[in-house]
Amino acid sequence: MALDTVVRDILEKAKSEADRITAEAEKERAAILKECEESIAKRKRAQEKQFEELIRRLARQEISSAELEAKKIVLNAKKELLDRAFNEALREIYGMDRENRARIYNKIIERAMTIVSKPRIICPKGDAALIEKGNANVPIIETDMEPGLIVESEDGLMRLDFRFRTMLEEIWEKEMKRISAILFG
Repeated sequence: MALDTVVRDILEKAKSEADRITAEAEKERAAILKECEESIAKRKRAQEKQFEELIRRLARQEISSAELEAKKIVLNAKKELLDRAFNEALREIYGMDRENRARIYNKIIERAMTIVSKPRIICPKGDAALIEKGNANVPIIETDMEPGLIVESEDGLMRLDFRFRTMLEEIWEKEMKRISAILFG
């Protein structure tokens, strides 16, 4: 029976060794699982942080984009209002009575003669009669054009544009800041 005892001792030692190895393996497995869980949790926190930052960045971009679009809408509305104001002013000027137009034409000619000694006047058809008789020695050419005058030198090298639209555009450009302040505060 000594052989049975030896076998039993070997089996018990083997079982004891197997239990010890299994316990160590279980401990190692638990440590690996814990490490994996910690790693996963750490990655999850990092990804959540990145995701939150991404959401904040996207929100800032959307807000900036919306603010830019709002500014664009306001600027377009202001431009449209300025265009309407310009066109209304031009309509008022074009619609002035003949007496006022004659007065303005003669002031333009008076001013132009200080710049061009022997001018010729180009005016819209039907407006030649508005120019004073004192300018009888000045050639007047009627043509299809917007209201106002064009004054040319005798040789045609100098041309001064006194059409009402041109003068209003020049004034409009010079006074744009004040016009905007009046319209938009």
